[in-house]
Amino acid sequence: MTQRNFTKLPPAVVAAKHKRILDGNSPRTLDLFAGCGGLSLGFDAAGFKTVGAVEFEPDAARSHAVNFMSDLPHDRFEAHAAAKDITRIEPAELMKTYGLAGKVDQHVDVIVGGPPCQAFARVGRAKLREVADHPEAFLQDPRGNLYLRYLHYVNELKPIALLMENVPDVLNYGGHNVAEETCEILTAMGYSCRYTLLNSVYYGAPQLRERMFLVAVASQIADTVTFPAPTHWVNMPKGYEGTRQVALQTVRQDLFDVDAFFVPPPVADKQTCKPAVTAQDALGDLPKITAHLEGKLKKGARRFDQLTPYSTAAHRLNDYAKLMRTWPGFENDEGIKDHVIRCLPRDYAIFARMNPGDQYPEAHKHAVALFEERITSLRKKTKKGSSSFRVERNSDIPGLAAGWKTDRGWVKAGRRPPEGLGLDAVASRTTLAKGLSAKAFLAGNSDGRGRLAPFPLAGRAGG
Repeated sequence: MTQRNFTKLPPAVVAAKHKRILDGNSPRTLDLFAGCGGLSLGFDAAGFKTVGAVEFEPDAARSHAVNFMSDLPHDRFEAHAAAKDITRIEPAELMKTYGLAGKVDQHVDVIVGGPPCQAFARVGRAKLREVADHPEAFLQDPRGNLYLRYLHYVNELKPIALLMENVPDVLNYGGHNVAEETCEILTAMGYSCRYTLLNSVYYGAPQLRERMFLVAVASQIADTVTFPAPTHWVNMPKGYEGTRQVALQTVRQDLFDVDAFFVPPPVADKQTCKPAVTAQDALGDLPKITAHLEGKLKKGARRFDQLTPYSTAAHRLNDYAKLMRTWPGFENDEGIKDHVIRCLPRDYAIFARMNPGDQYPEAHKHAVALFEERITSLRKKTKKGSSSFRVERNSDIPGLAAGWKTDRGWVKAGRRPPEGLGLDAVASRTTLAKGLSAKAFLAGNSDGRGRLAPFPLAGRAGG
């Protein structure tokens, strides 16, 4: 997208949408690259109303419809449940599919979404290089340009506010700062834009997940954008600051060349913030699943379709667990079921030996030790390098290099911070803080605050 093919926000459209919100109506949200609806959930909880979503994966698209459109007539529900390819479906066609008549720029007040991150994330880049056998294969991944389709939808639908979320490495995509380019285009279209890095642990989520957040509001409404102050604090594990600095290499922050759009990440204050939510807080009330230890589960993925009742009484729950069981529209105080689970016997033995806070390098060492112990008992009949040797090795040791240093794939959670925060099983609550702030901003109130709870189908296995 270039300056030749976008148009500025029409003042009349901005004024009409803003007035509608000031009159007490919920801002209408479209979720792009929606998955099953984590961002939709956060914005709806903040008082917005999701009017549609674009999602390519069929199961995720139907899940989103089940979670947010289940009250619609069957034909309308099926229109929402159908998977949609953002590279093929145009905004006008999407609005028509949803039964929304009239001008295409009349129906959406806010666009949210996170274009696929595989091409931007360093772990994803490594996988792409392995497949393509080229050091810069990730730059050829077509998913790396889907942010342009996001901007196309903004250009056509004329929202008065938007949020874009992605991995930090979107700021350094082969030396190119995608967030900066996006802000430049949006500014020319008539938006006030800012972007920063936020970590979900500072906003009450029991995980360490750093993400780039870009927020834009029609400059006719506001001339600046601010980000929410952290509500929680934790002493971050080693390595996170280095990871952040790599992502920030393309962001100009020196005294004489200040980046116009980047805002330094908010700093959590240990004295004023609550302690971080831990893995124990998040998962401690869930019933134990022991069938895999009793040899009753086959290896691999399967549906967890039998209800397992909660064992912890509601009056004994911590605040986080109570929130998970009582989330409006997703209340559940019975138990857990209907999730996909996997039986991975190799990993159980490795995790049993890991210490809280251990990451992949430590996991690999434990796996090698387990293998050496087992092979000792089989040494007479198993020679190193033989096919049986390789079978035994693969059954004990994950198939990644011993020098793999990322903390994203493996980390053992402990009961208390900082060890207990390495969970990717719980979705970030940062988006609700942004959602509430955005709604208050659009309504002329600067005191909006909030936090997003994990989404049941994408997050923890309960409630």
